Formats: sequence, structure tokens, C-alpha cells
Amino acid sequence: MFKQHATLEALNRMTKNTLMETLGIEITEIGVDYITAKMPVDKRNHQPMGLLHGGASVALAESLGSIAGFLCLENPTKQQIVGVEINANHVRSVKNGFVYGRVSALHVGKKTQVWEIKISNEENKLVCVSRITVAVINIA
Repeated sequence: MFKQHATLEALNRMTKNTLMETLGIEITEIGVDYITAKMPVDKRNHQPMGLLHGGASVALAESLGSIAGFLCLENPTKQQIVGVEINANHVRSVKNGFVYGRVSALHVGKKTQVWEIKISNEENKLVCVSRITVAVINIA
């Protein structure tokens, strides 16, 4: 499914000096049609009540959707992925440990892509489900 070849090392190097690095997001697996990542739950992404901030879950979801979208580009030197819309349903709180995100495609077209991201806790219980729509734009 992915048109661009990427290694875990290369994808994780791309996160340097980004929000992903700040939040401790690490890409952990690239499958044939999915990507997974983990994010620590700690003071960097807690809301005032000591729980994982919903915005941090959305940042993980958008990061995974954008990376997956990039890997599906026909010509990454002349195209770029930009977010159009993202939504998230937060179904369980997390206080510490890690959360794990997995992105899979719902639609991969020439102009738009729609990705679903499921975020789970260490017990593999659903924490958040998100959907992102991205546009494929020409840059050159």
C-alpha cells in the first residue's frame, strides 16, 4: 500500500525538533498497510487533573495519519500532505505509562486520504479513536 519505502530509523529521525519529539512519540512498526507508534503519558502531556490531555491524543493521531499519508504519495518531491479535518472520541482516561496508536487507511485517493487511528492503553483497551482527512497538494 505504501509507495515510499521508509525505515523506523528514518521516520524517527524525521521527528527531531518537532512536536512528536517534545511529546516523546516513537514510531514502532511499519506494516504493509498500517503504522504504529507509542507515546509516554507523563507531565509533558497531562491536563491539570493529571490525565492524558485529549490534545496529546489528537497530536499522536495526526502525526500517524500524516506520516501514513506521506508514505502513500506518488511523488513526494512534488507533493505534500496537509490536514483538512480531524476528530477524536476519547473513551478512556490514562494517568501514566504509554499509549499506543495504530493508523490504517479508510480511503487513499489522488487528492484526499482518510485515515483511522485507534489509540490504546497498556492493557490494549481503547483510549481514543480518531479520523483524519488529509489533502494531497502539489508543491512545485
